Amino acid sequence: MTDPLFLLESLAGTRPTVGGEVLVDGTEGHHAVAVRRLRAGERVVVADGSGGGVRGEVVDATKAGLRVRVSEVLDEPAPPVRLVVAQALAKGDRGELAVEMLTEVGVAEVVPWQASRSVARWSADRVDRGLTRWRSTAREAAKQSRRLRVPTVSDPVTTRSLVERLGAADLALVLHEDATDPIAAVGLPAAGEVVVVVGPEGGISPEELEAFAAVGARTVRVGDHVLRTSTAGVVALAALLNR
Repeated sequence: MTDPLFLLESLAGTRPTVGGEVLVDGTEGHHAVAVRRLRAGERVVVADGSGGGVRGEVVDATKAGLRVRVSEVLDEPAPPVRLVVAQALAKGDRGELAVEMLTEVGVAEVVPWQASRSVARWSADRVDRGLTRWRSTAREAAKQSRRLRVPTVSDPVTTRSLVERLGAADLALVLHEDATDPIAAVGLPAAGEVVVVVGPEGGISPEELEAFAAVGARTVRVGDHVLRTSTAGVVALAALLNR
């Protein structure tokens, strides 16, 4: 079994050394001691969520948290190609499901997109609640998949703002069932940002497709069938990563 991972943002900026100790406290420490019931002698990974971390052995487990003696300092460099998914808001828990799976696959950033045909709507009084759910989902999925880097969930964007983001990307891809080019045929940049747009249950409107194309975004398909909004981005990312 792989070592469990705990996130400790305060670890960022510090210089842990082999033989030193790290205290996992707060909510993570409580979870480790009271829920996971970790005890002295067990091995864990503690990460800062930004690519740094340590692996070590639990020295003590108390109400204050876990004291971990460092046996290895870890570093997960950012990949040269940064994969971003603009995920249209979806009904029910499909948006959170998409965030969870995208995190497990390796997304660097998820951009919530209020598409014109999105059934779900994040009104002003619901934005904070929606972002909290998506960010919490990304954090927990990163821990489950043992990622030292927790993907960013940015503030929600309108179509106009998304168009600007696509125009600035090194490569912009829009998933669409009527596209003729398969995603496997797309040439990837050696470095930079690749943004993949995933539409809502009602599909991407012709006006949105036109606006995306105007800034150089390419429409691509990820298979012979129409995928749900919660799975399309995952399949697309897997195809790109396998390249």
